Parts: sequence; structure tokens; C-alpha cells
Amino acid sequence: MPRNLLQDIIKVKHVNREMRVVPHSVLGSIETGPKAPQTRYKLWFVAIISLIFFLYSISSLFSRVVVTINPKMQNVVLNENLFATLSGGIEEFSFDLIVISGEENKIVKTTEEKEVSERAEGTVLIYNAFSSTSQRLDIGTRLEGSNGKIYKTKKQIVLPGMNDTTPGFIEVDIYGLEAGNEYNSAPLDFTIFGFKGTPKYAKFYARSKEEITGGFKGKASIISDAEKSIALNDLKTTLQGKLLKKATDQIPNGFILFKDAVYMNINDTNIDVSFSKDNMLPINMKGTLYGFLFNEKKLTQKIVENSVKEYDGSDVFIPNIRDLVFSVPAQAVLTSPANKDYISFTNNLSGVKNINFNLKGTTKIVWKLDENKLVTDLLSKSKKDFNQVLLQYPNIDSADLVISPFWKMTLPNKTKNIKVIVNYPK
Repeated sequence: MPRNLLQDIIKVKHVNREMRVVPHSVLGSIETGPKAPQTRYKLWFVAIISLIFFLYSISSLFSRVVVTINPKMQNVVLNENLFATLSGGIEEFSFDLIVISGEENKIVKTTEEKEVSERAEGTVLIYNAFSSTSQRLDIGTRLEGSNGKIYKTKKQIVLPGMNDTTPGFIEVDIYGLEAGNEYNSAPLDFTIFGFKGTPKYAKFYARSKEEITGGFKGKASIISDAEKSIALNDLKTTLQGKLLKKATDQIPNGFILFKDAVYMNINDTNIDVSFSKDNMLPINMKGTLYGFLFNEKKLTQKIVENSVKEYDGSDVFIPNIRDLVFSVPAQAVLTSPANKDYISFTNNLSGVKNINFNLKGTTKIVWKLDENKLVTDLLSKSKKDFNQVLLQYPNIDSADLVISPFWKMTLPNKTKNIKVIVNYPK
């Protein structure tokens, strides 16, 4: 049957119109599709907020603060004259005297030879068992040794009398009547030659303390003046270095021994530079090192009191205090402040009681910070209160605060989470 094209088109149109008529219940079920993306957006929003809250909570647990401090400092050019008393009282500025003795030996090869005539020497104790009356013996008094040799005393002496039954005695140096090694001897007994034939002869006697040595006559190797000077300088340098190290090792913590506050005393009578028989001359030097020792904290306070106006007694330090130049003007070492007896540094310093000295140099005074107290004061403080806390610390010049995480506005409430770094000069 032939198809009616117009009829088919109309039917199609009818079908399309009929499809547009949908029941309300069915329409409701169809419209739920477009609302699904909105629900997903809400879920994402809640998840992001939860994550932010979680991260904030975690960051609070790991909150950290670093405070970098630049302490107050003042540059100073020192030229201070100070006075100190040996082991003074609480209110006095004091010093301690370190005294260390020692000796050094050296073998020097001699290069010259000449005729040498030397007398033996020694030391004896002379006894008075005669009476309680003292006895004067002139210089050069002759003593006869048990070896049959005659020796003479080097100085005049007054021999004490007996004390009940105890003989009086005195020590004196002696030398052989003539040069020669025959006067060298082991310890000897002596009688006083001038008392021979008198009652005193048996009651005055002497005994040597040690061997009698040094006697020689003949050709011997000697040291020239130039060699002697070099050898003695080398010995002094070596001995001073050893004694200084020994002194430095004994310095207590908190005390200063300035390198220029050390003095070496050499006693020339302890330098044996006579002659040698085998071209090898032993030289022995004995000396004593004296050093002025200062308490670093007390010395710093003294310097700051003289250098800083209206100093309030704050805890301070001087970084390079040991590099200051120490010097003692002429006539500045006193045995006592009352009689103004001065001691030369070339003499024995063991009797020193007071000193005037000078400290010179370019340095800086640095104020110390109580770091633990600052940390305590910062606990749980608001970030905006940081500067207010710093105002309580006049010994702080400037400070920098770094908080992590960066959005934190409150400092931690535990001391372990606050780190203070002070930029003290080295």
C-alpha cells in the first residue's frame, strides 16, 4: 500500500508532543541528576576545612621561636692607672703573687784556653763549745782542715756563745789558702789555727757542710765573654719559658696573668761559668719567676666603674681583656703603703705588698644577658608584646624574633620551644 508521507510527518510530530507530557512524579526523579555536583562541592569544602584545622593543630604542637639578641656594647680606649693590694679585703682591689723557682742547665763547648788559677771553696759551720760568751772572728780567719790544708773565712763573723750545754754555731764560706785541686776535698773537720796553744783550741771547731770544690791550677778551657753572654741569654729564655708554663698551668679558673705582668729574677751567684778541663763547660742557672695574678671579674668591674658613667653594676665582660698591655711605672711596687718602701723589679719581689699599674688598649665592654630569665618572660606572650618585654632589658641593644609557623601570633608556653641566640663578640 502506498505510504502517505504527510501522514507520517504528522504522526511523528504527535509522538514528539506526547513525549513532552511527563507526569510530575517522573519529573521529580529526573531532576535529581543536576543536584549531585553541589553535594560533592560541599563534601570538598568540609574536607578542606578539616585539613586546615588538622594542620593548624599539628603546627601548634611543633611551634618554635628563635630570638636573636644583639647585646649592649660600648667601645673603650683604655689608659687606666690602678692600685692593688696583695690579697686585700672585700672592699679592696687585690692581686695575688705567684712565685715559682727553678733551674736550667746547659753544656757549652769552649773555644779558648788559658792558664787558670782557682781556689777551692766551700761552706762550714763553726761551733763555740768554750763558753756562753760570743766570739768575734775576723775576715780571713785561718781554719786547718783534717787534710792538713789551711782555709780562710770570707767574712767577719760573731760566733754565738753556748746555750747551757749546747754549743753556739754560725755558718760561713771559706776558700783554700792557695790555688790548686789539692784543696778540693770531701767534707772535713777543722780547727781554728789561731787558737793553737790556748784552751780555746779544743773548744772551737768547724765542720764543712758539703764537699769543697773548684780548686784548679794549670791550663783549662774557658768560655769567652761573647759565648758566655749568648749562653746565659739562651738559658734565661729557656728557664723563663718553662717557669711561665708551670705558672700558667697553676692559674685557677677566672684569674688573669698578663704576659707583661711576669718578672724573672736571676741571681748571678748561681751561675757557674768558670772553666773546664775537657772543652765542655757546664752552665747552671737558677731563677725565680714572679707574676701578678688578678681576678678577672673584679678587674673587669674596676675597669667598667672607671670607664662607664652611671654604671649600675650589671654583669659585663671584656672579650679581649687578656690582650691589654700591663705595665708598672718606675717606683710602683711597695713593701707597705705606710712607709712607702719601694722594690726594684731587679730585686726579690717576695716582699711586695702593693702595686700601682697601668692597663692600656682598645677594647669593648659587653653587657651579659640572663637568657633563662628572658625565655621565662616570653612564655605565652603575644607576638605584639615582644617589644614590651625587651624594654625590661636595658642590656639588649636590638633583637629579632622568628616564629614558626609564620601565622602563629602567640609564643610557645614551654621553655624548650624558645631558643635565644646572643651575638656575643668572640
